[in-house]
Amino acid sequence: MKLNEIIEFLDKKISRDLALSNDTIGLMGDYDLNQEISSIKIFMDLYPEDDNYKENTLIITHHPTLFTPNTPTFTIHSNWDIIDGGANEALADKLKLKVVEPFDKNTNIGRICECNRNFSELKEIILNNFSEVNIVNKPENNMLIKNVGIISGFGLKNPEYIKLAKKNNLDLLISGDLTQESAILAINLNLTLIDLGHHSSEVPGLYYLKDIIDKLDIDCEVIDKNPINRLW
Repeated sequence: MKLNEIIEFLDKKISRDLALSNDTIGLMGDYDLNQEISSIKIFMDLYPEDDNYKENTLIITHHPTLFTPNTPTFTIHSNWDIIDGGANEALADKLKLKVVEPFDKNTNIGRICECNRNFSELKEIILNNFSEVNIVNKPENNMLIKNVGIISGFGLKNPEYIKLAKKNNLDLLISGDLTQESAILAINLNLTLIDLGHHSSEVPGLYYLKDIIDKLDIDCEVIDKNPINRLW
């Protein structure tokens, strides 16, 4: 299949018009749109050492690249965070939560979900699926968790999202990128935050994206490389 045909398919499934106005998406360089593509690699982030694929490969990244790749590369970023059935639905599915409505109704970023489990049950689901988890304001294990906010990726570094979660009377907010400022704010607001890590909270979305691309009947692979590793 030609590169331009794949791009047209992706644009129909995940419109670039949904992306935030300041976002960098689409092709990350000037590539031959008529070249044949027989393999697709999906990355969260692309590193220079991975820009070494032979001809006929398309790289799809979630985060915009910090350099111009030689391998044809296409980025699907905030439009994937915003679209129904994208990164946030994938995270909700991993957490066994039922999506109810958008978290930030101005942008459609994040989701408000029904939980209706006690905290010990939710904690077990989280720890079975995510390996590096931090928490602020840990609830009692028998506390009933009814409503949960989720934001794939960056949500916990935005103080306005912490305030919005409290305004919406959520029991807790799950995302990544926890900061000291957000933790202190949450303590003052008596709100529970669960930090899954930016990368880890977005990985489920890569596999949802693969499910869409698999309809093209082209060899497709998710390559999961977390830039943050344990020291030992």
